[in-house]
Order: sequence, then C-alpha cells, then structure tokens
Amino acid sequence: QVHLVESGGGSVQTGGSLTLSCAALGSTFGGQGIAWYRQAPGKQREIVAAISPGGNINYAASVKGRFTISKDSTKNTAYLQMNDLRDDDTAAYYCQTFKAGLGPHPSDFDDWGQGTRVAVSS
Repeated sequence: QVHLVESGGGSVQTGGSLTLSCAALGSTFGGQGIAWYRQAPGKQREIVAAISPGGNINYAASVKGRFTISKDSTKNTAYLQMNDLRDDDTAAYYCQTFKAGLGPHPSDFDDWGQGTRVAVSS
C-alpha cells in the first residue's frame, strides 16, 4: 500500500487560492489513480476530484471549474489546485490511490492519512 502524506492546507479568505500536495513516500503511484476527498466539520467525507488509472478526470459538481487535480509521476506527487475558495470548502482534505474505476467511495477505504486542513473565511 502506498503511504501518502497530504500538505499545503491553511487559512485563506473567500475567493483565495491554495494548492494541496499528496506525496507518496517510499513508493510510487505506479499506474494507480489518485483521488482527493474532504470532510467538513459535522459532515461525511466526500470525493472532490479524481484521476482514474486510465487518465479520466472527474470533479464533484461543487468544485468543478474551480479545482484542478493533477499528478507528477516523476515526483510521486499529486496536487489539488483550488481557486475561488468558498466558505463551504472548509474541510480536512485527504488523498488516496486506487486501482480501478473513476473514483472510489470514501467507504471503500479503511485507512486514512492525517489530511491537511483548509479554512476559508470571509
């Protein structure tokens, strides 16, 4: 299993931008897909964006047009560029790798990293 570490979170004003990173430590992504998830206070974890093993990219409707997912296999790092941030983007963000499909449901995973926290305020 790939050990992933998320970073890049912080506090930002409404309309601001952040770029999150997801680094694979001691291993590589290989041909696996990458997905970003988030969990807001008091809410269930949800998928935000994903790159499938075949390269298909999908976004949650709430972030489409504002967030961009990417990965750099040479650096074993994935990214989530977040623009035009809104208050309801406030959450802890997590990444996962996956081997099939377009983006697994959060319940498909037993183990999660520490995540990185994003706080958006007006």
